[in-house]
Amino acid sequence: MKFTLIAASALLASGVSAIPVKRDVPANLIPEFGFSAGRNPTGTGDCDGAVNGPNGQPIKIPCACPPDRGDFIRKLNDNVRAGRATNNPGVAVSFPLDSSKGSQLARMQTAIVTLQNLNGPGKGCPVVATTFLAQQKAIQDFNGGPPAPAPVDNSIAALAPDLGFTAGRNPTGTGDCDGAVNGPNGQPIKIPCACPPNRDAFIAALTANVNAGRAVNNPGIRVDFPRGNSNGEKVARIQASLITLQNLNGPGRGCPAVSSTLLAQQKAITG
Repeated sequence: MKFTLIAASALLASGVSAIPVKRDVPANLIPEFGFSAGRNPTGTGDCDGAVNGPNGQPIKIPCACPPDRGDFIRKLNDNVRAGRATNNPGVAVSFPLDSSKGSQLARMQTAIVTLQNLNGPGKGCPVVATTFLAQQKAIQDFNGGPPAPAPVDNSIAALAPDLGFTAGRNPTGTGDCDGAVNGPNGQPIKIPCACPPNRDAFIAALTANVNAGRAVNNPGIRVDFPRGNSNGEKVARIQASLITLQNLNGPGRGCPAVSSTLLAQQKAITG
């Protein structure tokens, strides 16, 4: 009897160890939102989204969207392990790890499915709470082979130039505030009061652009972010920051350069 129990236990242990363990997908392959929650709340639960509507104004989204990045990654991993949206099982998902265009698009689609089904079938955040569709289009339109994504690491935040200014200075009451640069009359050039964005939102948008190798909201513009210390590399990083700033919400729809000190920083380097 004792031998039988030991043998059964050994078989059980062997069976358990043979079950494959699915690991989490690499976080650096999960698309960035390119946007942050809680912008310009209306007081009714709605906030500005990442995409403008036909009227040129940001489409309204729930203020809780997009979700916390960590929560989103956990739910995406749950979906990938299941091979379908756990909150909407009729929708299959896949997350291939290679750099082909098809695999990049598959990963983007899985991110969109996860976003839209966070809390139940079709109960999540709208895709316009992110720049996912712009990133998807950039991948689809890229004809030179799959872009090599820059690694996601702390060097982007560490090397990104500071915007050198904060939003909301001396509001006029009409949506305009003082900018970081004076005009010919010696007075600050007026800028939208929401400009510049906060540091976290700016770094998120810059990271998305660096990873895509182009402005995700204006895919015709390439973005380079070298990590070296030469003047040329510093200027390239400032240029990437200017592109990000000016295309935050769509092609040419962002914050003006004069809402930051980036041009003065660039001039200080180039002389």
